Amino acid sequence: MTAVLPAAMSTEEMVHLCKAHTLYTWAKQSAVNPVPVARAEGIYFWTTEGKRYTDFNSQLMSVNIGHHHPKVRDAIKRQADELVFAHPQCATAVRARVGKLFAEITPDPINTFFFTLGGAEANENAVRAARLMTGRQKIVVRHRSYHGSTNLTINMTGDPRRWANEPTGPGLIRVLDPVPYKYSFGDDDQTRAEQNLLYLEEVLMYENPKSIAAIFVETVTGTNGVLPPPAGYMQGLRRICDQHGILLVCDEVMCGFGRTGKLYAFEHFGIVPDIVTLAKGLTSSYLPLGAVGLSDKVAAFFKDNVFAGGLTYNSHPMLLACAEANVQVMLEEGMIDNAARLEHVMKAQFARLAARHPTFKEGRAIGLFGMIDLQKNAKGEPLCPYNGQSEAMTALARALDDAGIFTFLRWASFTCIPPLCITEAQLVETFDTIDRCLEVADRYFEG
Repeated sequence: MTAVLPAAMSTEEMVHLCKAHTLYTWAKQSAVNPVPVARAEGIYFWTTEGKRYTDFNSQLMSVNIGHHHPKVRDAIKRQADELVFAHPQCATAVRARVGKLFAEITPDPINTFFFTLGGAEANENAVRAARLMTGRQKIVVRHRSYHGSTNLTINMTGDPRRWANEPTGPGLIRVLDPVPYKYSFGDDDQTRAEQNLLYLEEVLMYENPKSIAAIFVETVTGTNGVLPPPAGYMQGLRRICDQHGILLVCDEVMCGFGRTGKLYAFEHFGIVPDIVTLAKGLTSSYLPLGAVGLSDKVAAFFKDNVFAGGLTYNSHPMLLACAEANVQVMLEEGMIDNAARLEHVMKAQFARLAARHPTFKEGRAIGLFGMIDLQKNAKGEPLCPYNGQSEAMTALARALDDAGIFTFLRWASFTCIPPLCITEAQLVETFDTIDRCLEVADRYFEG
């Protein structure tokens, strides 16, 4: 039988069929207006009509090395020719190489990895490992957080995406972040860290710390603000966990793998968690992969105790080959150093925008992990309410889209999270465009 190749598809037909037969995330299906993507390369992608977008969100905060890198594509092709699949109880050459590679590039004592299909699965299995190892059930999570959309991880999540999935499962304790949305623990980093840690210790006292398996945090909070922790916070968290025999789990699904200017975000703070979870930048989303990194202490427990979990696609050869090539590209091409160097350029651009636009409230960045908050008046009130919509942000979204800037707008904020291969000239050029778009938001300033 001769294979029949599909005929070329129009943009209209592509969009219609996608909407008619597939479900889009976090949206009413009648309101979905998908971007018809045809190709992508570096920091750009193009629609089927030829419009070019600057990818200022790395698609979903995940295409860390940039689009369409030939070395990663070639590695995937080579693995396809060698071995496409082996069930999880097999040993494979690529599994051996990647396990050894990750142990080498990850700070001690994290030397053992469980591979999943994505971040939510990684976080699910981190909780499983913590509960099995400690014999405890409670997990402490934070309000300004996102950990995934499976049944457990969406309930671990603090932001409003959780609400439709409640009631929350048993054993989850929710606490305030060191940088809450409205309340302040203090005006400087040291005070914020000290006061939040005192508050946390009081919560633990009420909950019985001997019943708590893990404290689960995004090392740098992602979509809920891009919030680097105040100085001293992570060290204090490590101390509290050690004091009570609680495992510290760092969710680095979004902030890990070079995004902050170091391979792991926790390296900025001089600590190592008991468990780290990864995805997104692990393969730059060329293929789906997540990972749970276990410290020697946690991994040792499972030498003689059953790890009561499993996945059909655990340690999938194709996905591991993608990750191996992705890591090599990131390291060999200096992309992590580039993220660290361009942090200062991004912050300088924030200062430039703040001087020109009354709606500019604050910009934050660590590496190439950035976010801008907008205000509607001199009091600093958000340009859009928490979990709400506003005419101003809708107009800004339209202006950015018209200008070919792809970013993630949420309430009164938008992300500045480009691929780590971006050049200084490209970064400044993108902010030049954002500068012009913010003039639209300024029309709504009350003052």
